[in-house]
Amino acid sequence: MVSTESIIAFAAMSLLVIVVPGPSVLFVIGRALAHGRRTAVATAIGNVLGSYLLVVAVAVGIGSLVERSVAFYLAVKLAGAAYLVFLGVQAFRHRGELKASAIAAPSGPAHGDLRTVLDGALVGVTNPKGIVFFAAVLPQFVDHTAGHVPAQMLVLGLVPIAIGLVTDTLWGLTASAARTWFARSDRRLSLIGGAGGFAMIGLGVTVAVTGRAD
Repeated sequence: MVSTESIIAFAAMSLLVIVVPGPSVLFVIGRALAHGRRTAVATAIGNVLGSYLLVVAVAVGIGSLVERSVAFYLAVKLAGAAYLVFLGVQAFRHRGELKASAIAAPSGPAHGDLRTVLDGALVGVTNPKGIVFFAAVLPQFVDHTAGHVPAQMLVLGLVPIAIGLVTDTLWGLTASAARTWFARSDRRLSLIGGAGGFAMIGLGVTVAVTGRAD
């Protein structure tokens, strides 16, 4: 249904966009610095799930609405920005609760991981970079003469999702490795937790003030 040429071309385009750190990557890094490797991986999984929801939205026609409606675009963007700021404030407020002894302790209950995935998904689905990319670029690689356009988009959308999962996870693991050094003392860990919170707050503000203005 989707030609190999289209998949390769879209993969190349996706890689060029994904390797440039955007909101999702910076969010994964901030969570890794604040909470560690497990949270970073769960956040990366959530991010790609949220991103694929954008693919589904474009496939059923919402993408064109985002492109045409400034109000709708701004609503989505500002919702994501506000949530990033909220998470950053929470991370900063609870930075003192991070203890070096807790690094080696078992992680929290399963619902903690689920909440982390959901947090990542919300950031992924409200990521302006992802919205614009899937709404403006994805349709260009669809063969309209072959029919089943929504199905083609859903298949093509798996390409950047796979790439994003790998790259986001690598970013998160790298950041969490640096965090381990800070975990040798409670003070260092508190500092890096606060830094992760500030990173997310700054990211939220950046998302709110950048992007399409027309």
